[in-house]
Amino acid sequence: MEHILAKISIMLVPALLAITAHEVAHGFLADKLGDPTARLLGRLTLNPFKHLDPIGTVALLFVGFGWARPVPVNFNNLARPKKDMIWVALAGPLTNFALALLSVLLLKMLGYLGKAFPDASLTQVFQPLSLMAAFSLYINVILAVFNLLPIPPLDGGRVLIGLLPEKQGDFLARFEAFGFVILLLVIFATPVWSLVLQPIIHFIVATLAGADTLVVARVIEFLFSH
Repeated sequence: MEHILAKISIMLVPALLAITAHEVAHGFLADKLGDPTARLLGRLTLNPFKHLDPIGTVALLFVGFGWARPVPVNFNNLARPKKDMIWVALAGPLTNFALALLSVLLLKMLGYLGKAFPDASLTQVFQPLSLMAAFSLYINVILAVFNLLPIPPLDGGRVLIGLLPEKQGDFLARFEAFGFVILLLVIFATPVWSLVLQPIIHFIVATLAGADTLVVARVIEFLFSH
């Protein structure tokens, strides 16, 4: 039980912040570009309970990737629906990449402080925060890469719809209703996750973390090893 609580204490805040900021970014940019739907429904808030999807949150904590309740966007309200849809879709993954960069900075700062002030009582503070920063880096990169898959209703799918000519974009948009089923099949019934997504995620994490890559690897092993 204590082991499970230790895992949750490391994962909870970074995971909630990652998925909440992702959804708020969509709604915030949509509001700025002409669609107030998310704001009128009270979804432009950092209160995670407004955004959590129960199954997606459990998957995020136990499998390593997941999802939130999508912020509603009426693309017809946007000033330039086809073009603006691309930017609204990209807002979520770009926010996760920004949080990943902030996590790297925090991780390196905590490492420096830990060496500068090797007091045992301070180590008890720095170490848990370092683990949280390492997990924050990892989970934000996962969410960014995962959501960029070109499958509607993921952000990458909506970007692709916006980039394609209208006829082809409309055809792809028809798959949005059962895109979640396609996504599950792609992730669990094909080697896409292990052969494509995981190497990309590990490369980005290692590039950003640099010398702290081992810290990230240790926290991931601790959180997801059985």
